[in-house]
Amino acid sequence: MKHISQESIDKAIGVIDELNDGQLERVFATYAKEQATLLDYAMTAPMEYENEQLEGLLVYYFCLICECFSQEGIKAGNISQDDIEAHQGPYFEMLEEYFENNDEEVIDSYVDQPNLAKFMAIEVSTEDDDGTSLSDETASQLFIVCLSMISLLNHSTSEE
Repeated sequence: MKHISQESIDKAIGVIDELNDGQLERVFATYAKEQATLLDYAMTAPMEYENEQLEGLLVYYFCLICECFSQEGIKAGNISQDDIEAHQGPYFEMLEEYFENNDEEVIDSYVDQPNLAKFMAIEVSTEDDDGTSLSDETASQLFIVCLSMISLLNHSTSEE
């Protein structure tokens, strides 16, 4: 399995962060069309967690994660509802083990995208350039949902 490099993550950030609102909407529409089921799955989190702040964050990170795969030249397959259902049990077992033991190797072995997982861990735990930071609850929720998206995309991939 090909891993997403830090260089591809940096390029993806450069691409997504330089977009104006209209351009971001077009990129979002493209990725949303390619991964409609995955996006629907991720966007249930704000309602399930009763956290409206997650919605905008998930749109941004959905685009960023998809762009990371694109920058690395990894073609993700179309995620189906069956893929999500098969993923959920083992994913939540992995999370439980991670939170019990605080063992990042558990995440790395399951998600199998160590650079992207580490990037997300740093993203949710550090302040933005303007000094704002996420609440612990929002940071944990965002991390859980983004890791799930990464894992689903990674398990559906084929190299171009």
